[in-house]
Amino acid sequence: MSSLDEKFQEAGLDPAWVRDLVARSLAEDLGGPDGVDVTSVATIPAEQVDIVDVVARESGVVAGLPVALAVFETAGAASFEAHVADGSAVERGDVVATVTGPTRALLTAERTALNLLSRASGIATHTRRWAEAIEGTGAQVLDTRKTTPLLRPLEKYAVRAGGGTNKRMGLYDVAMIKDNHKFAAGSITAAFDAVRAAFPDVLVQVEVDTVAEAIEAVDAGATFLLLDNMPPAQLREVVAAVGGKVELEATGGLTLDRAREYAETGVDYLSVGGLTHSSPILDIALDLRPRPEGA
Repeated sequence: MSSLDEKFQEAGLDPAWVRDLVARSLAEDLGGPDGVDVTSVATIPAEQVDIVDVVARESGVVAGLPVALAVFETAGAASFEAHVADGSAVERGDVVATVTGPTRALLTAERTALNLLSRASGIATHTRRWAEAIEGTGAQVLDTRKTTPLLRPLEKYAVRAGGGTNKRMGLYDVAMIKDNHKFAAGSITAAFDAVRAAFPDVLVQVEVDTVAEAIEAVDAGATFLLLDNMPPAQLREVVAAVGGKVELEATGGLTLDRAREYAETGVDYLSVGGLTHSSPILDIALDLRPRPEGA
């Protein structure tokens, strides 16, 4: 196993998935696996070698450096030195990494590497704000499945780097009984019993809208409840009724300015779809170092 693959695994990312993502992303920019960066090929000699700095243009939290490294490596760069670790806070002007290699390779990789790095860092930055807002309450911030298609592993990694927690990776690893499932099955109890019979080893989560539904779900055997669009007063009622018996997640309509108010109701989690569907990127750029005079 390469040292880069080890970095992916340390980040909880499947090396094969990362390498496939990088290959497809570069191919998208180049017009195919055998495509050419026509501007760089036309303007830069093949033998020219340079150094570039990856620079934060604004303050935030960095995430995705191993993936950016994979992009530069795949494009043909010679070396990549990270100056910070994923999850680190950076300020405007901080150099987060330095890359050396053929200039054509560096510039060919530039946009793909920055797209992935800036996207992941934006999510990590947004998540950090939520984590800090509820610090000390005992609650944790969760992500959701509202991710960019085909980027879910990277985006959920970015949530972890920012101090958040992953809820579930997809439809396969956790059963989540929502309103449509309850309606189709006839009741919470019927839906829960059906899932438990079909998939006895899968964790089952149940979305509830009222205190009565919360009690019904717990009586059915649920150990994790999603408290959908409940105001703080109602959340406290549910906590009083079933708290300590199950894990409780507040979900729907949460905003950062009221995060602490919700966290202090006694719930275990706040789930925030906006971590992945609405985080702006962190502005990160690539600057070519000036060449020595006469070089």
